[in-house]
Amino acid sequence: MSSERIRPMTPDDLPAAQRACAATFLEADRRDRRWNDPEPEPPDEAAARAWIEGIGHHVATDPGGCWLAETDGGEIAGLAVAQNRATVWYLAVFAVLPGFQGKGVGRMLIDAALAHAGDRVCLISSSPHPGATRRYRLAGFTLHPLMRMSGRLDRSVLPKTEGLREGRPDDFEWMDALDVTLRGGPHGADHPHMLERMRLIVSSSPGERPGYVYLDANRGGPILLAAAQAETAEKLLWEALAHTSQRAAVGHITTANHWAIDVGLAARLDLGRDGYLAVRGVPEPAPYLASRHHL
Repeated sequence: MSSERIRPMTPDDLPAAQRACAATFLEADRRDRRWNDPEPEPPDEAAARAWIEGIGHHVATDPGGCWLAETDGGEIAGLAVAQNRATVWYLAVFAVLPGFQGKGVGRMLIDAALAHAGDRVCLISSSPHPGATRRYRLAGFTLHPLMRMSGRLDRSVLPKTEGLREGRPDDFEWMDALDVTLRGGPHGADHPHMLERMRLIVSSSPGERPGYVYLDANRGGPILLAAAQAETAEKLLWEALAHTSQRAAVGHITTANHWAIDVGLAARLDLGRDGYLAVRGVPEPAPYLASRHHL
């Protein structure tokens, strides 16, 4: 039994939590690196600030789902950040530092985070780590393998897209309704948070089936994509790829979303693995590409 204890995370914990999380995922990225992947690097100062701002949003919005594990000396051993959004619970961050893995720390954190879920639909973006996948499966989650497409985009194949526009706050109502249909609940407070930091492209013209995509603030490309039908999703993904700089990446592709693989192959991107989407109480969302931190 581990001697570490868990406690609620506070805003004052964010800088130390960011460093702990960065160290954990750097080690995992190095362990899981494929032969043709670039060498993993620690986050730069801008990425660290973005992490603190993003997880700070979670701590402020739903602090009851945010937990730290620490030693008697105050050293962080792990963290779990979960959020309730109406009928949906999702796990935004889960990390146990390498020196504390296999000692019961992860189990304590996940038990506390899942207790916050109640009877809500549950979503997790899981790494391929055996300890994580075992814990999620034992908690009743269905594990859907994720794929990732990446590489240098062939811009000569980019199609002309029509019927799309910049998203606005007055789109959130229909976007949340679409979220309910696809993932069992709305994104709620996460939409305003993302719109302040990312570009939003939507399809909502008369006669069009609705959909939206948030673009990576630094590299372009899709961060979160949801659509009422595959044709709209393909159009939004092509538009997102058109805004990429240098290498393109499309992640969180489940087997129900082969439309995204077809777009990626047409854009000359390479296909690889990307962990698991763990769901409980909801079918595999489609057409849908989840966000890592907002699911």
